[in-house]
Amino acid sequence: MTLTRSLFATAVAAAMSAMMLVPASAQEATAPAQAETAAPEAAAAADQMPEGKVLDDIVLGQESAPVTMVEYASFTCSHCRDFHNNNFAKLKAEYIDTGKVKFIQRDVYFDAVGLWAGVLARCGGDDKYYAVADILFADQTTWLAAQSGDEIAANLRKVGAKAGMSTEQMDACWADQQQVANLVATFQKHAGDDKIEGTPTFMINGEMVQNQPWDDLKKVLDDKIAAAG
Repeated sequence: MTLTRSLFATAVAAAMSAMMLVPASAQEATAPAQAETAAPEAAAAADQMPEGKVLDDIVLGQESAPVTMVEYASFTCSHCRDFHNNNFAKLKAEYIDTGKVKFIQRDVYFDAVGLWAGVLARCGGDDKYYAVADILFADQTTWLAAQSGDEIAANLRKVGAKAGMSTEQMDACWADQQQVANLVATFQKHAGDDKIEGTPTFMINGEMVQNQPWDDLKKVLDDKIAAAG
């Protein structure tokens, strides 16, 4: 999924407006295709949000790993889904679990729905983030196939229930305006600093690497590990 400069600005504004559209609300929510057209309303809503702070990365793997791999991913991105469903298990088994690579996922929000999913991924705490992310990617075709925001909210609640969350817990997370502001600030800071233009995009020991077949990505990792000694 491509994140142009104009879409980046729209995505930030749309994400900041998401608290007016949260699944916990009784109001009809904005579907993903409509969210990007709501920039004026989104900008107005952003003025009502608290100031966000940049959150710490959630690290998977050993801190001492010689290579750090950051993935910029969106829970509504089909290419991100394909990477996680087809390649992430291999990455984890061959590189993360063996202490060669420290992995960090940084969420990108193209629309309010992507932010809802991002809030849900963080709802169980850092320890459960990657487990919830796995479910969101594995079930993306199902939960994102809804025709309205209310249906997507119901589908996301099913994802949360799989991860052991209660309805009350999920609603509280979606209603936490400070956390939403923090997530948007974190997205904006990292994606802006690294000049991210699409998802998935990888930063491997500080070098931008585009999405590519597993064998090619594996070669990049092996070269980085060799260079790190």
